Amino acid sequence: QVHLVESGGGLVQAGGSLRLSCTASGRAMIYYAMGWFRQAPGKAREFVATINWTGDSAIYGDSARGRFTISRDNVKNTVYLQMNSLKPEDTAVYYCAATDRDNTVPHRTGRTYDNWGQGTQVTVSS
Repeated sequence: QVHLVESGGGLVQAGGSLRLSCTASGRAMIYYAMGWFRQAPGKAREFVATINWTGDSAIYGDSARGRFTISRDNVKNTVYLQMNSLKPEDTAVYYCAATDRDNTVPHRTGRTYDNWGQGTQVTVSS
């Protein structure tokens, strides 16, 4: 089992940037593919980005592609989400997730993930 803690959320103006971090503890992060999801009030959870254990394969959701970058540092047991050119519609709670169901590939489906963080709020003002 792995415990995930997100950080780095906050309030930013449209066009700004934020970097989210998710630190894993309990079991080494190398055993997991990692993902970022988000959920805005009244909306369904949305896939943002995912990365395999080596960090050489990533998939992005439509809203993130071209603006967000997922990366990981397995020595620090941390996965990052660099978010640039933020828009008000990016406002949501962002969740980090981990799955050990084949960590060699990224996974975009939320049901694949067994471990979730508590979330960090990102608010983008217009």
